[in-house]
Amino acid sequence: MDDRHRKEAGRAGETAALAHLERAGLRLVLRNFRCKGGEIDLVMLDGATLVFVEVRYRSSEEFGGAAASVTWRKQRRLANAAEYLLLAHRELRRYPARFDVVAIAAAPGHEVNWIKSAFTV
Repeated sequence: MDDRHRKEAGRAGETAALAHLERAGLRLVLRNFRCKGGEIDLVMLDGATLVFVEVRYRSSEEFGGAAASVTWRKQRRLANAAEYLLLAHRELRRYPARFDVVAIAAAPGHEVNWIKSAFTV
């Protein structure tokens, strides 16, 4: 898969994850928050909990699949980005927070696996 198709698949996966989470009652706060330390795909509210969501799409389960691709390095980058976000958006500090992962497998049927509290930092 070339880079352009990979980005398109990633965007489609992110949109599918957002729709899945909104159907579950979460509300979107920010999408694609970027800073020097990293990026957060989706920032959402689950009731009174701030949720930092990493969306991972994989076309195959080779090498452990989408969920397994959230390595400790990726977790650290997400945590750094979350810290920066909370510095930039002080109003969000009042919420307890968690890190979720939405893993999307291309086959069969773009299965969405939402992992709440996928990791702690």
